[in-house]
Order: sequence, then structure tokens, then C-alpha cells
Amino acid sequence: MKPLTATTYRSLEEIGSTTWQAYFDQCEPFLSWPFLRGLESSGCTTAQSGWQPAHIGFEQDDALLGLVPAYLKTHSYGEYVFDWSWADAWQRMGLDYYPKLVTAIPFTPATGQRFGYDSQANQNLERMAAGMQALCKQLNVSSWHVLFIGAAESARLSQCGMPQRLTTQFHWFNREYRDFQDFLDRFSSRKRKNLRREREQVKRQGLVLKTLKGGAISQENWLFFHRCYQTTYAKRSGHGGYLTELFFTETCPALGESPIMVIAEAEGLPVAAALFFEGNDTLYGRYWGCLAEYDYLHFEACYYCGIEYCIEKGLSRFDPGAQGEHKIQRGFEPILTYSNHWIVDERLREAVAQFAAQEREHVQAYQREASTLLPFKLEEN
Repeated sequence: MKPLTATTYRSLEEIGSTTWQAYFDQCEPFLSWPFLRGLESSGCTTAQSGWQPAHIGFEQDDALLGLVPAYLKTHSYGEYVFDWSWADAWQRMGLDYYPKLVTAIPFTPATGQRFGYDSQANQNLERMAAGMQALCKQLNVSSWHVLFIGAAESARLSQCGMPQRLTTQFHWFNREYRDFQDFLDRFSSRKRKNLRREREQVKRQGLVLKTLKGGAISQENWLFFHRCYQTTYAKRSGHGGYLTELFFTETCPALGESPIMVIAEAEGLPVAAALFFEGNDTLYGRYWGCLAEYDYLHFEACYYCGIEYCIEKGLSRFDPGAQGEHKIQRGFEPILTYSNHWIVDERLREAVAQFAAQEREHVQAYQREASTLLPFKLEEN
């Protein structure tokens, strides 16, 4: 079969919105043209930020066969699949780990589509993977990483010589609940009381939460959210967040009805906010910030309000973001997420494969153990 021809695009603008939208589901927020293009135009994904766009188009007989979103990375921040130990190993061997090529949604550990191609055409994914592997040498990168891809495509990439890594997240699933109380009724008595106590404590502190969607979120709300976001990042890490003010004030409003903001007020003034994005059948909780500390407000704004929204709208799943074992006791179930990795240097390729295999066993064991800690009544665990 004739090999594919690859073209590297330094911005989505070079591809064009019509072409991009033909290959990716625009109802899923993070692969939509406004979201990814907005990251570029608002200064979030640039060479200066270490997220240089390097999207790949594959052609055959002068016809576009598929697209792969990709970034040349000069660090490993904002990925949520950690490879700092790999970078150290490269350095010890006198090799450069950066730049590397990453196929992912920047700053967004949400599983979804990573290749745009005709899924009815046999072997297109495998052919594109082979093309990406060959391209790595041309781009002079150490490796190619496909992060948070679906389980089925991850298994196919594993057959292409790309070891699979597993990580764990905690997601909420809608079991056709009538309301929040119906969800709580699945809890054991003690765990149910604990959760109710948390929600009551939020009210006792005089906090009022309101949920805004799409066009109901004003520019003032977006500016406030950016302030919360930056303040929280500064407290945690000593530096600002990855996302710029322009991302919140220009990119997010362009996403239509997908953004959902929960704002907490005290004495009529906003003090905290959580930001979600709604996809086809999933709510994604992504960013949070507060200007003052309140007991259990994070859980209320980021988790319980999201659960209530999913029940009200009939959404099947709530993905609140990476990490956080505290989510288990609040009804979020441990699930596996998938990534695949191509290492250019043959000396290190097998070592990474062995690392991934050993790590996978530990992650699977952790998921099984975490599942036993869910708050549901024993007969349901």
C-alpha cells in the first residue's frame, strides 16, 4: 500500500475551520475549532509557552486522508501523564528528551478522539500511526505521546509498537437518578450523613451558589473567573495558571452553550467559581478558583453542583478532572484512562515498554482496591 504523505501545520489557521470540522466532532468541546484555535490565538499554546502547534495532515494521491492534533513540547507541564523520570533517564544517557511530540488536548486530561480519519476505512489508524513514527525522526524529537485516547484505539496503537500506559481517574455515572436525593439513597447511612453535613455547612456559611450557562455568563463573570483561577494557581504553585485572560474572555464565550459556570456568593458578592464544559453526553469539570476559604465549598461547587446538573439534564457521565482520591467517598468511581508512547531511540524503547507493563499492573490493582472504598451500600459495591 502506498505510504502517506505528511504535512506539518504550525497553526490550526493553516488547516482551516471547514477542514478541521469535517474530521472532528464539534459537539465535543475540546476538539472543537473554537476551543483549540482559541488556545492558539489567546497565547496559551505557542512556542513561548512550550506548546508549539505542529498539527499533522496525511495525504494520499493529493487527497487529505486524516488529521492529528499535535504539539512540540519543550517541557512536560500541562499533560497529566507524567514522564519526568523518562526525561531524567534521557539526560543521564547524554540525550535530549525535549523537544517531544504530544498528541493531546493541552491542559485537559479528558479522554476523547485523537485522530481524525474515516473510521470505515480499514487500517487508516495504523497507517497514520506509522506515518507519525516516521515523522518523529524528521522533526528531530525524542518521542511521540498520545494522551487520553479511547481504550479501543489505544489497544490498536499498542499493536503498532506503542506501549500503553494506564492512569486512574474518578468519574460519576448517572444511574437514571431522579434527583440528588435519589443518588444519595445509594449511599450507606454514615456516608450519606457525611455528605449532607458538608452541603449544610456550605449553607450555614451564608454562601449562595448559582449556575450560569453559555450566553448567560457575562464578561464580568469571565473576568471574575480568571481572577479566581490565577489566585488559586498562585497559592498552590507560586506562579500563574496556564490559561490567559483572553482565553476566558474571548475563547470561552465563543464555545456557545457548552461552558457552565457555578458562582458562589457571600453577602451578594462573588467569592469563588467553578467552570465546566458540556459535551454530547458528558459534563467536564475543569477549572476552579476562590478568593476566600470556606469549608466544603470546593466540593459543593465542583462536584455536587455538577452532579445535580447531570441529573437535571440527563447526562450519563461527569468527568471532574484528574486525580483526587477524595472523590471516591463522594460517589465518583475509579476508571482507567489510556495513553500510548513511541520512543525513537531503540536503546530506550524496550526500557519504556517494560516500565509501562510494570506500571500497568500497579494501576490496575489500585483501581480494584479503590473500587472497594466507594460509599455505596455493600450489596452495590
